Amino acid sequence: MNFRARLFFIFLISVLVPVVILGWLIRGEMTGRITEQYRGRVESLMEVIAGDLDSRGASIARSIETLGEGMTDDNRFRRVLTDRQGDDRRYLLDYAGRAMKMSGLSMLQIQDQSGRIISSGHFRNEYDRIDEALTELLSVVPGQMAIVEVRAPDEPFMVLTRMESLSIGGKKFTIVGGVKVDEAFLGRLATADDLMVRLVCPRGVFSVSGETIRQDTTETGDSGGAIVREMGIPFIDLARSGPGTAFFRASHSMAKLDDLKVGIDKWFLLILVVTGMLSLILVSWLSTMISRPLIDLADRTAGLDLDRLDVEFDVGRGDEIGTLSRVLGEMTARLRSSAVRIRDAERRATLGELARQVNHDIKNGLTPIRNVFRHLEEVAGNEPARLPEVFEERSGTVDSSIGYLEKLASNYARLSPAVAKTDVDLDDIITRVLADYRVAGNVELVEDLCGEAFVHGDPLSLRRIVENLAGNAIGSLGPEGGTVTVHTGINDDDGADPSIILRVSDTGCGISEEKMDMVFEDFYTTRELGTGLGLSIVRRLVMDLDGSIEVSSEEGRGSVFSIEMPARCRPGEGKEI
Repeated sequence: MNFRARLFFIFLISVLVPVVILGWLIRGEMTGRITEQYRGRVESLMEVIAGDLDSRGASIARSIETLGEGMTDDNRFRRVLTDRQGDDRRYLLDYAGRAMKMSGLSMLQIQDQSGRIISSGHFRNEYDRIDEALTELLSVVPGQMAIVEVRAPDEPFMVLTRMESLSIGGKKFTIVGGVKVDEAFLGRLATADDLMVRLVCPRGVFSVSGETIRQDTTETGDSGGAIVREMGIPFIDLARSGPGTAFFRASHSMAKLDDLKVGIDKWFLLILVVTGMLSLILVSWLSTMISRPLIDLADRTAGLDLDRLDVEFDVGRGDEIGTLSRVLGEMTARLRSSAVRIRDAERRATLGELARQVNHDIKNGLTPIRNVFRHLEEVAGNEPARLPEVFEERSGTVDSSIGYLEKLASNYARLSPAVAKTDVDLDDIITRVLADYRVAGNVELVEDLCGEAFVHGDPLSLRRIVENLAGNAIGSLGPEGGTVTVHTGINDDDGADPSIILRVSDTGCGISEEKMDMVFEDFYTTRELGTGLGLSIVRRLVMDLDGSIEVSSEEGRGSVFSIEMPARCRPGEGKEI
């Protein structure tokens, strides 16, 4: 983040953030207060609904009671109960209808003690049908008042019902009456346009403005769009012949509050935009005044390096930028005086690293010669007569090691030798290197060679790879000895070009898991007299041959180094292996 961006960010924090926080607090306070008012209105509405239902229930009960008294005093009605023929039968059929209109009810039916309907005002054809479920269920609900879905000629409708019983001529009769719960009923319960009352039934049916919907997804509580409360009332579902609970659900729309919040958000957004533009103009002016000399300093310092330290800085300013210019000028002077010392130190470090690598490679070349002379010394002490024979057998090892050292010396003399690659028999190199390491003792060297490991590379580099890996494996065995196995093979299973596998394993001390990532680093060693260059040289030589190297190890059980190199033609052949 540059200086101008930081300055603008500071202005955003100091100017815009307080405005945003203030707007957020005002908006939250306003929303909370209005929401609390809406919640109070809904709670009051629920109290009104409860009182209205009690009042309507009492009114229905009075109408039914008055009707019962009229039935008791009506001699014709009493006579018709015993003789239902001709005009008397029609009188009985129409009795509930006339009484329903006079009492202002929407539903009225009269049943005898067996549950048989003797007169129905809302559905004349219900006459003589037995409906014991309605009276039985109404008798067990509190106050004998419930919401009932009753049948009608057109379609069923919801009714707020009450039930009364009476006795005429020693016979028990039941009167069930009620008012229709429709759009007008719910509309009278709502006291304002933004208040809505719904009837939610257990069957998933509720009525809103006269519309019947089969699924209700409204949640009780304060949802995102409305404040909702509900009040339960017994519900009788004649189709299922079981009691349940219906709910009068009141809700207060939050639309006006949402519109108010949108308006406030627009004004605050406008304030933020204007404030941001003014801040941007002020920041641009301040940053230009401050950053121009800094940009000049940056341009001057950009040209500094160890080969160009003749840059001069303006030290005439008296402010902080002038102080910075003076510090940069003094630093440049110190750099000029230190450049020579840095170059000299780099040369000494390069020569030191080269000397360590030369020392490591020479020690690898001298090891076979030392082993031969130790062998000759043992033969001279134990079997002097065999000394000429053994010397003749091991003289090839001495000559090979001397030739290796001579070629190594020639390469280092040129420092950057151009490696001449040829088709090399890797198995032959392994055999000769392991022969150099075979000495008396408890170290077992095992050759597991495929006989066809031909690599297109530098023989000297391949020998250095094998010598370093074999030498490290033998060195890891310790005084108790062990086994070192060198394996070669051909990998042509994946359908790609075949490759040569070289694997060197030992039964030595192994490598701990935390040290596995460092084994190929320069100068890292776990042996007291080691240089830490062997495995790093191996990795570099393998990469020069377009190969790869991996290591796996288990501490206390040994290590396995695996190298994979592209396979090449056998000497004298023109096809891949």
